[in-house]
Amino acid sequence: MTDSANVQSLVDELEAQATQEKADAETPEIGIIMGSDSDLDVMAGSETGRPGAYDVLTEELGFEEQTDYDDPPESRFTFETFVVSAHRTPGLMYTYAETAADRGLDVIIAGAGGKSADLPNMTASIAYPLPVIGVPVQEKSLPSVIGMPQGAPIVAVDAGKSFNAALSAVQILARQHDDLRERLVDYHEGLQDDVGTVSRDLHELGTPGFRSQQD
Repeated sequence: MTDSANVQSLVDELEAQATQEKADAETPEIGIIMGSDSDLDVMAGSETGRPGAYDVLTEELGFEEQTDYDDPPESRFTFETFVVSAHRTPGLMYTYAETAADRGLDVIIAGAGGKSADLPNMTASIAYPLPVIGVPVQEKSLPSVIGMPQGAPIVAVDAGKSFNAALSAVQILARQHDDLRERLVDYHEGLQDDVGTVSRDLHELGTPGFRSQQD
């Protein structure tokens, strides 16, 4: 089957980028891919729902989204985002996974929905040994995402939790970057402070007073 002009242009761009020699600081560390733009609210985060990978990377950990491979943003750490369908654009999926390491990526977060959520699994197989973190977009996607055979590993999070997938990706990167380790520690200490504040308020205000404060 022949790829459409739009898909083929993306394939060509990825293959060309894989031949370039760029410093690590000029390429994205994390690649975020999803099977459809309908997965975006889960993979990036939604104003009316659960926060996602985009939210934690940009708001908590200081990453920027890189939208031009040849013109990186000022932030030292960046990520990129693509729609890559395992079933509708298998050639694009294969090229993305095959070129990921040569393009400078260190880890991929792959999300897919439906019962046949094959994008994370296939990406992990092709990109190996590059680590891939799978995100089941829906509960019914979970068995498909985690169902890899022995010898074909994938790391996966619970359904819908791309936020945790992004944290895990940065944990992988933090083994080589002390700055990222410090950001993760600061983020975690912030969570502890939040729990401590809520606990003290609940205790000192009492349950009725605490509830009225939240209304």
